[in-house]
Parts: sequence; C-alpha cells; structure tokens
Amino acid sequence: MPEGITPESLMNNLVETIADGVSKKKSVSFFQEDESKKKSVSFFQEDESKSVGAQFNRLFGRQKPIYNILGGGKSADVLLWRNKKISAGVLAGATAIWVLFEWLNYNFLSFLCFGLIIGMIAQFVWSNASSLLNRSPSRPPRIVLPNELFINAAKSVGAEVNRALGFLQDVACGGNLKQFVVVVASLWAAAIVGCWCNFLTVLYVGFVAAHTLPVLYERYDDQVDGFVNSALNQLQHHYQKLDTGVLSRIPKGKLKGKKYE
Repeated sequence: MPEGITPESLMNNLVETIADGVSKKKSVSFFQEDESKKKSVSFFQEDESKSVGAQFNRLFGRQKPIYNILGGGKSADVLLWRNKKISAGVLAGATAIWVLFEWLNYNFLSFLCFGLIIGMIAQFVWSNASSLLNRSPSRPPRIVLPNELFINAAKSVGAEVNRALGFLQDVACGGNLKQFVVVVASLWAAAIVGCWCNFLTVLYVGFVAAHTLPVLYERYDDQVDGFVNSALNQLQHHYQKLDTGVLSRIPKGKLKGKKYE
C-alpha cells in the first residue's frame, strides 16, 4: 500500500465516488424525465389545439356524430341508410304518394274513399268465403288504432307549434336586428317557394332531402365542412360591409308603449 493512503481514506474515497455517480444518474434521469414531460405536454397541447380547430371547422360547430344529432335509434338508421331495404321502401312509398297526388291529380278524399271501399270488399269476401267453401266461419282481423297514438301525435304537434310561435315572438320582440332580418328573409324565401309549388311538393322535397343529405354529409363531411366554412366566411365578410355601410347608421331605440289608465 502506498504511503499516505490508509484503509479509512480509501473507503471514504470509494463511498464519495459511488455517491457522485448516483447523484449524476439521478440528475440525468430527472433531466430526461423533465424533457419527456415537456414533450408530452407540448404534444397533448398540440393535439388539443388541433382538435379545437377541427371542432370549430365542423358544420355549425357540431361536437357529436351525425348519427347522435339525428336522435339515434330507428329514425337515424332510416335516414342514414343503415338498413337499405327499409330506407328504400320508405322513400319509394313517399314517392308513390307524391306521384299519386301530384302527377295523377288524385284528391285525398277520393283516395280515402277508394281505400275504404277496397278494405270493406276484402273483409266481406273474407267473412263470406267460408260459407261458400263449406268451411267453418272465420272472422277477419279487426283494425283498431290505439288512442295513445292520436294523443301523443297531438301533443307532439302542439309542442312544436307552440315552440315555433314562441321563437317568432321572441325574435320580433327581442330587439336583435340581425336575427330579425334573417328570420324575415327566410319566411320571405319560403313564401316565394310556396308560390312555385304546392305544399305537398314542398313536403316531398324536404322528405327526400332528409333521406339523402345526412348520408351524403356523413360520407363527405370533411369536404362539406370546408366548403361551408369558406361560404360562411364570405357571407360574414359581405355582412360586415352591409353592417358598416347601412345597418350601423340605423338609429337604435326602444319603443315605449303608452300607458293607459
């Protein structure tokens, strides 16, 4: 053993060397962990910003799939052609009714009466064919519509009508000029379309649109979202010009009604 080096000093140097190595490893691992955390945080922030941007680029800012927006269930399955036979049958039935009343100029009362006549003839033949064929008499099935069907239909229609009337009254009395102009222009456009075709044709066009536009949008949603966003940006640009040139110069004030005693 060299002079000046004792066993105690050798053990102390060995312990200090091991301690320095452990501390260096900890510092390196901590630095690497810190860098990985920073990278992961930046990665998640980037993904979050991308998702937020994609959310704002969606049509009308939707956050749910088109299937959930349509309510899900059987109605969404029919509108999105999950079962092609049922969807095609519904669309073919609506087309047949439209052709029957629009092209063949059938009246609803005539159609109803002829349908009742055919039903009565079928039940008459069913009930009397057994005696002609020397068989035991059989009763045709009774067609009974439940009362809850009409009650639920009336409640649904009444709720939607009251909601529409409340919305129109809120727009008329709310004082929002932009919303008022948009609603009036929409009603004006609907009135012009009603002059071109009758109410049945408008319903049929809306029915066909409901059975074609959602499935096309679900298939080509990215292209439709990009086109609609660019169109909305152009409309917003033109509206800003109209607002600065015309609408901003209109004096705003609240009309106060006269008090009657």
